[in-house]
Amino acid sequence: MHAEKPATTARKPALVKSIGLGQAIALYVGAVLGAGVLVLPGQAAALAGPASLISWALVGLLGLPVSLTFAALAVADPDAGGVASFTGRAFGPWVGGVTGWLYFAAGSIGQAIVPLTGGYYVAALFGAGQPFAIAVAAAILAIAVAANLAGMRLSGRVQLVLAIGVGVILLCAALATLPRLRAQSFTPFAPHGIAGIGAAAVVLFFAFAGWEAVTHLTAEFRDVRRDLRKATLITVAIVLVLYLGVALAVVGTGTYGAPGLNRIAVGRVLGDGLGFNAETAAALVALVICLGTTNAFVASVSRLGYALGRNGWLPDRIGRLTTGGLPAAGVLTVGGIGAAGLLLAWIFGLGTEDLVAVPSSLVLATYLLGMAAGIRLLRGKQRVLACLGLGLCALVAPFASSFVLVPVLVAALGIGYRSVRRARSRLA
Repeated sequence: MHAEKPATTARKPALVKSIGLGQAIALYVGAVLGAGVLVLPGQAAALAGPASLISWALVGLLGLPVSLTFAALAVADPDAGGVASFTGRAFGPWVGGVTGWLYFAAGSIGQAIVPLTGGYYVAALFGAGQPFAIAVAAAILAIAVAANLAGMRLSGRVQLVLAIGVGVILLCAALATLPRLRAQSFTPFAPHGIAGIGAAAVVLFFAFAGWEAVTHLTAEFRDVRRDLRKATLITVAIVLVLYLGVALAVVGTGTYGAPGLNRIAVGRVLGDGLGFNAETAAALVALVICLGTTNAFVASVSRLGYALGRNGWLPDRIGRLTTGGLPAAGVLTVGGIGAAGLLLAWIFGLGTEDLVAVPSSLVLATYLLGMAAGIRLLRGKQRVLACLGLGLCALVAPFASSFVLVPVLVAALGIGYRSVRRARSRLA
């Protein structure tokens, strides 16, 4: 008797491998180079004077251990779960699931904050108020969601154009200020001493956050082993050059010192360099940056949502792919949460300053868990980098202690959801 030939089954949809080196760099740049570039140079200069340039370089270089640790973990396990997958391998599925909830909440809520930041700059240009800013933010979010629903190939190309655009604008503006740099602007170099440099470094820490975002897209890299580490190092160099160039322009022209001036310092420098007024220049750059950041994070967080749904930590619907390999339900979920945040901001008059502490505390918790996973899973020099990354995150942690209940609450919600789902499964 011959064995019966097994029936053929339909092939399950899978994520499409479409991300090359250029798109990977663009996604990284979009994730790391946020709208903070418009306000942080002036704030850091006010805290440390010209020595804020040391703070920028220090934080940028210290970010290397974090970025390279995430890259090493992602190469070893290229999965849409990203940091949730790493921590799950290191400490078990419950810790991985909780980590996924922490970052999914942070990334989704962030899709209200980032577009709203761009909305504020455009509203300031036209002298409009909060409703206009929210309308612009909604448009930014809608464009990013639409690009991601069209697929990673289109979204990646959009990201590449946006990354090149913002890079060219910032670099040209920084170079245009070179003839106007004044030697006297660099003396005294460190008016507030080492304490000022340290205070500025703490403020700048989150300017170099975002390395975790691309780990959720590694399953879609055409050659993750070849491209991810290379993309990480190239992005570190690009972001550091752009940040230092803009910071040098602010310090060298003395465009800081008063609270009002600190907030628009980069806009003023950009305007002078590009021939626009400060508000027009800032609005232009903010739109490009915020659209790029939103596009990158909708792509990243939607993949995490897919992985959490696939593994039973979110509803099954979110864990499904279309026939074309797109996590459309994840994209719509992230976009929906961002839209809900904008709606709440409109109803209650909330600003980005009212919302930003929530995702910041969640991202910091994610970083601590991710670096701990690196120490557990990696070996040799890579483990040393993970130890350095954990130490860097631990230095910043005390400054977020007043919001420690946020990650605790989100973790409790994740554990509660998973427990109820398991209980229902046993009863079924």
